Amino acid sequence: MTTQGYSCCFTGHRLISAADRPALLRDLRQTLAIFADSGVRTFICGGAIGFDTLAAQEVLRLKQDFPLVRLSLVLPCRTQADRWTAAQKKTYHAVLERADETECLFDQYVSGCMQMRNRRMVDRSDICVAYYRGTPGGTAYTVNYAKEKGVRLLFVPAKEEALWEI
Repeated sequence: MTTQGYSCCFTGHRLISAADRPALLRDLRQTLAIFADSGVRTFICGGAIGFDTLAAQEVLRLKQDFPLVRLSLVLPCRTQADRWTAAQKKTYHAVLERADETECLFDQYVSGCMQMRNRRMVDRSDICVAYYRGTPGGTAYTVNYAKEKGVRLLFVPAKEEALWEI
C-alpha cells in the first residue's frame, strides 16, 4: 500500500467494551505507527466520546515520534459536548487544545449534523479505521458511506480474516 500524502479518519462506537479494549489499543497503536511511518500525515477525528476520543489521544501520542503528523478535528457543532460529564468535557477540551486543525460544521446542533460530520471526514480521507461491532447507528452509517466512496476500511481490533474490508 502506498500511503504517501494520504489521510486517515476514524469511526467507532461511543462505548468500548472491556473485552475489546486491550486488543483495540494494541491494534490502533500499531496501525497508527505503520501509517505514520508510511507517510500518512493527517488523521481526522470527529471529537465524539469513546473511540473518537481514544483515536485522537493516540494520534497526539504518535506526534511525539512523528512530529509531521497532524490531528484534524471535524466537529458537528460547537455544542457537541454540552451534555457530557465534567470529566468527558475536560478530556474533550484537552484534545481540542492540542489539535492542529479544527473545523466546526454548525454553531448549534441541527438534525443530521452528526452524519454530515461523518461524511465530511470520509470525504477527506483515503483510509478509514473503524471500531465496529456490527450494530446499527452512526458507525454503521459511516462504514457504509466509506464503502460507497471507495475509501479503504481497516477494522480494529483486527479479526484475522477481515482486517481490511476493501
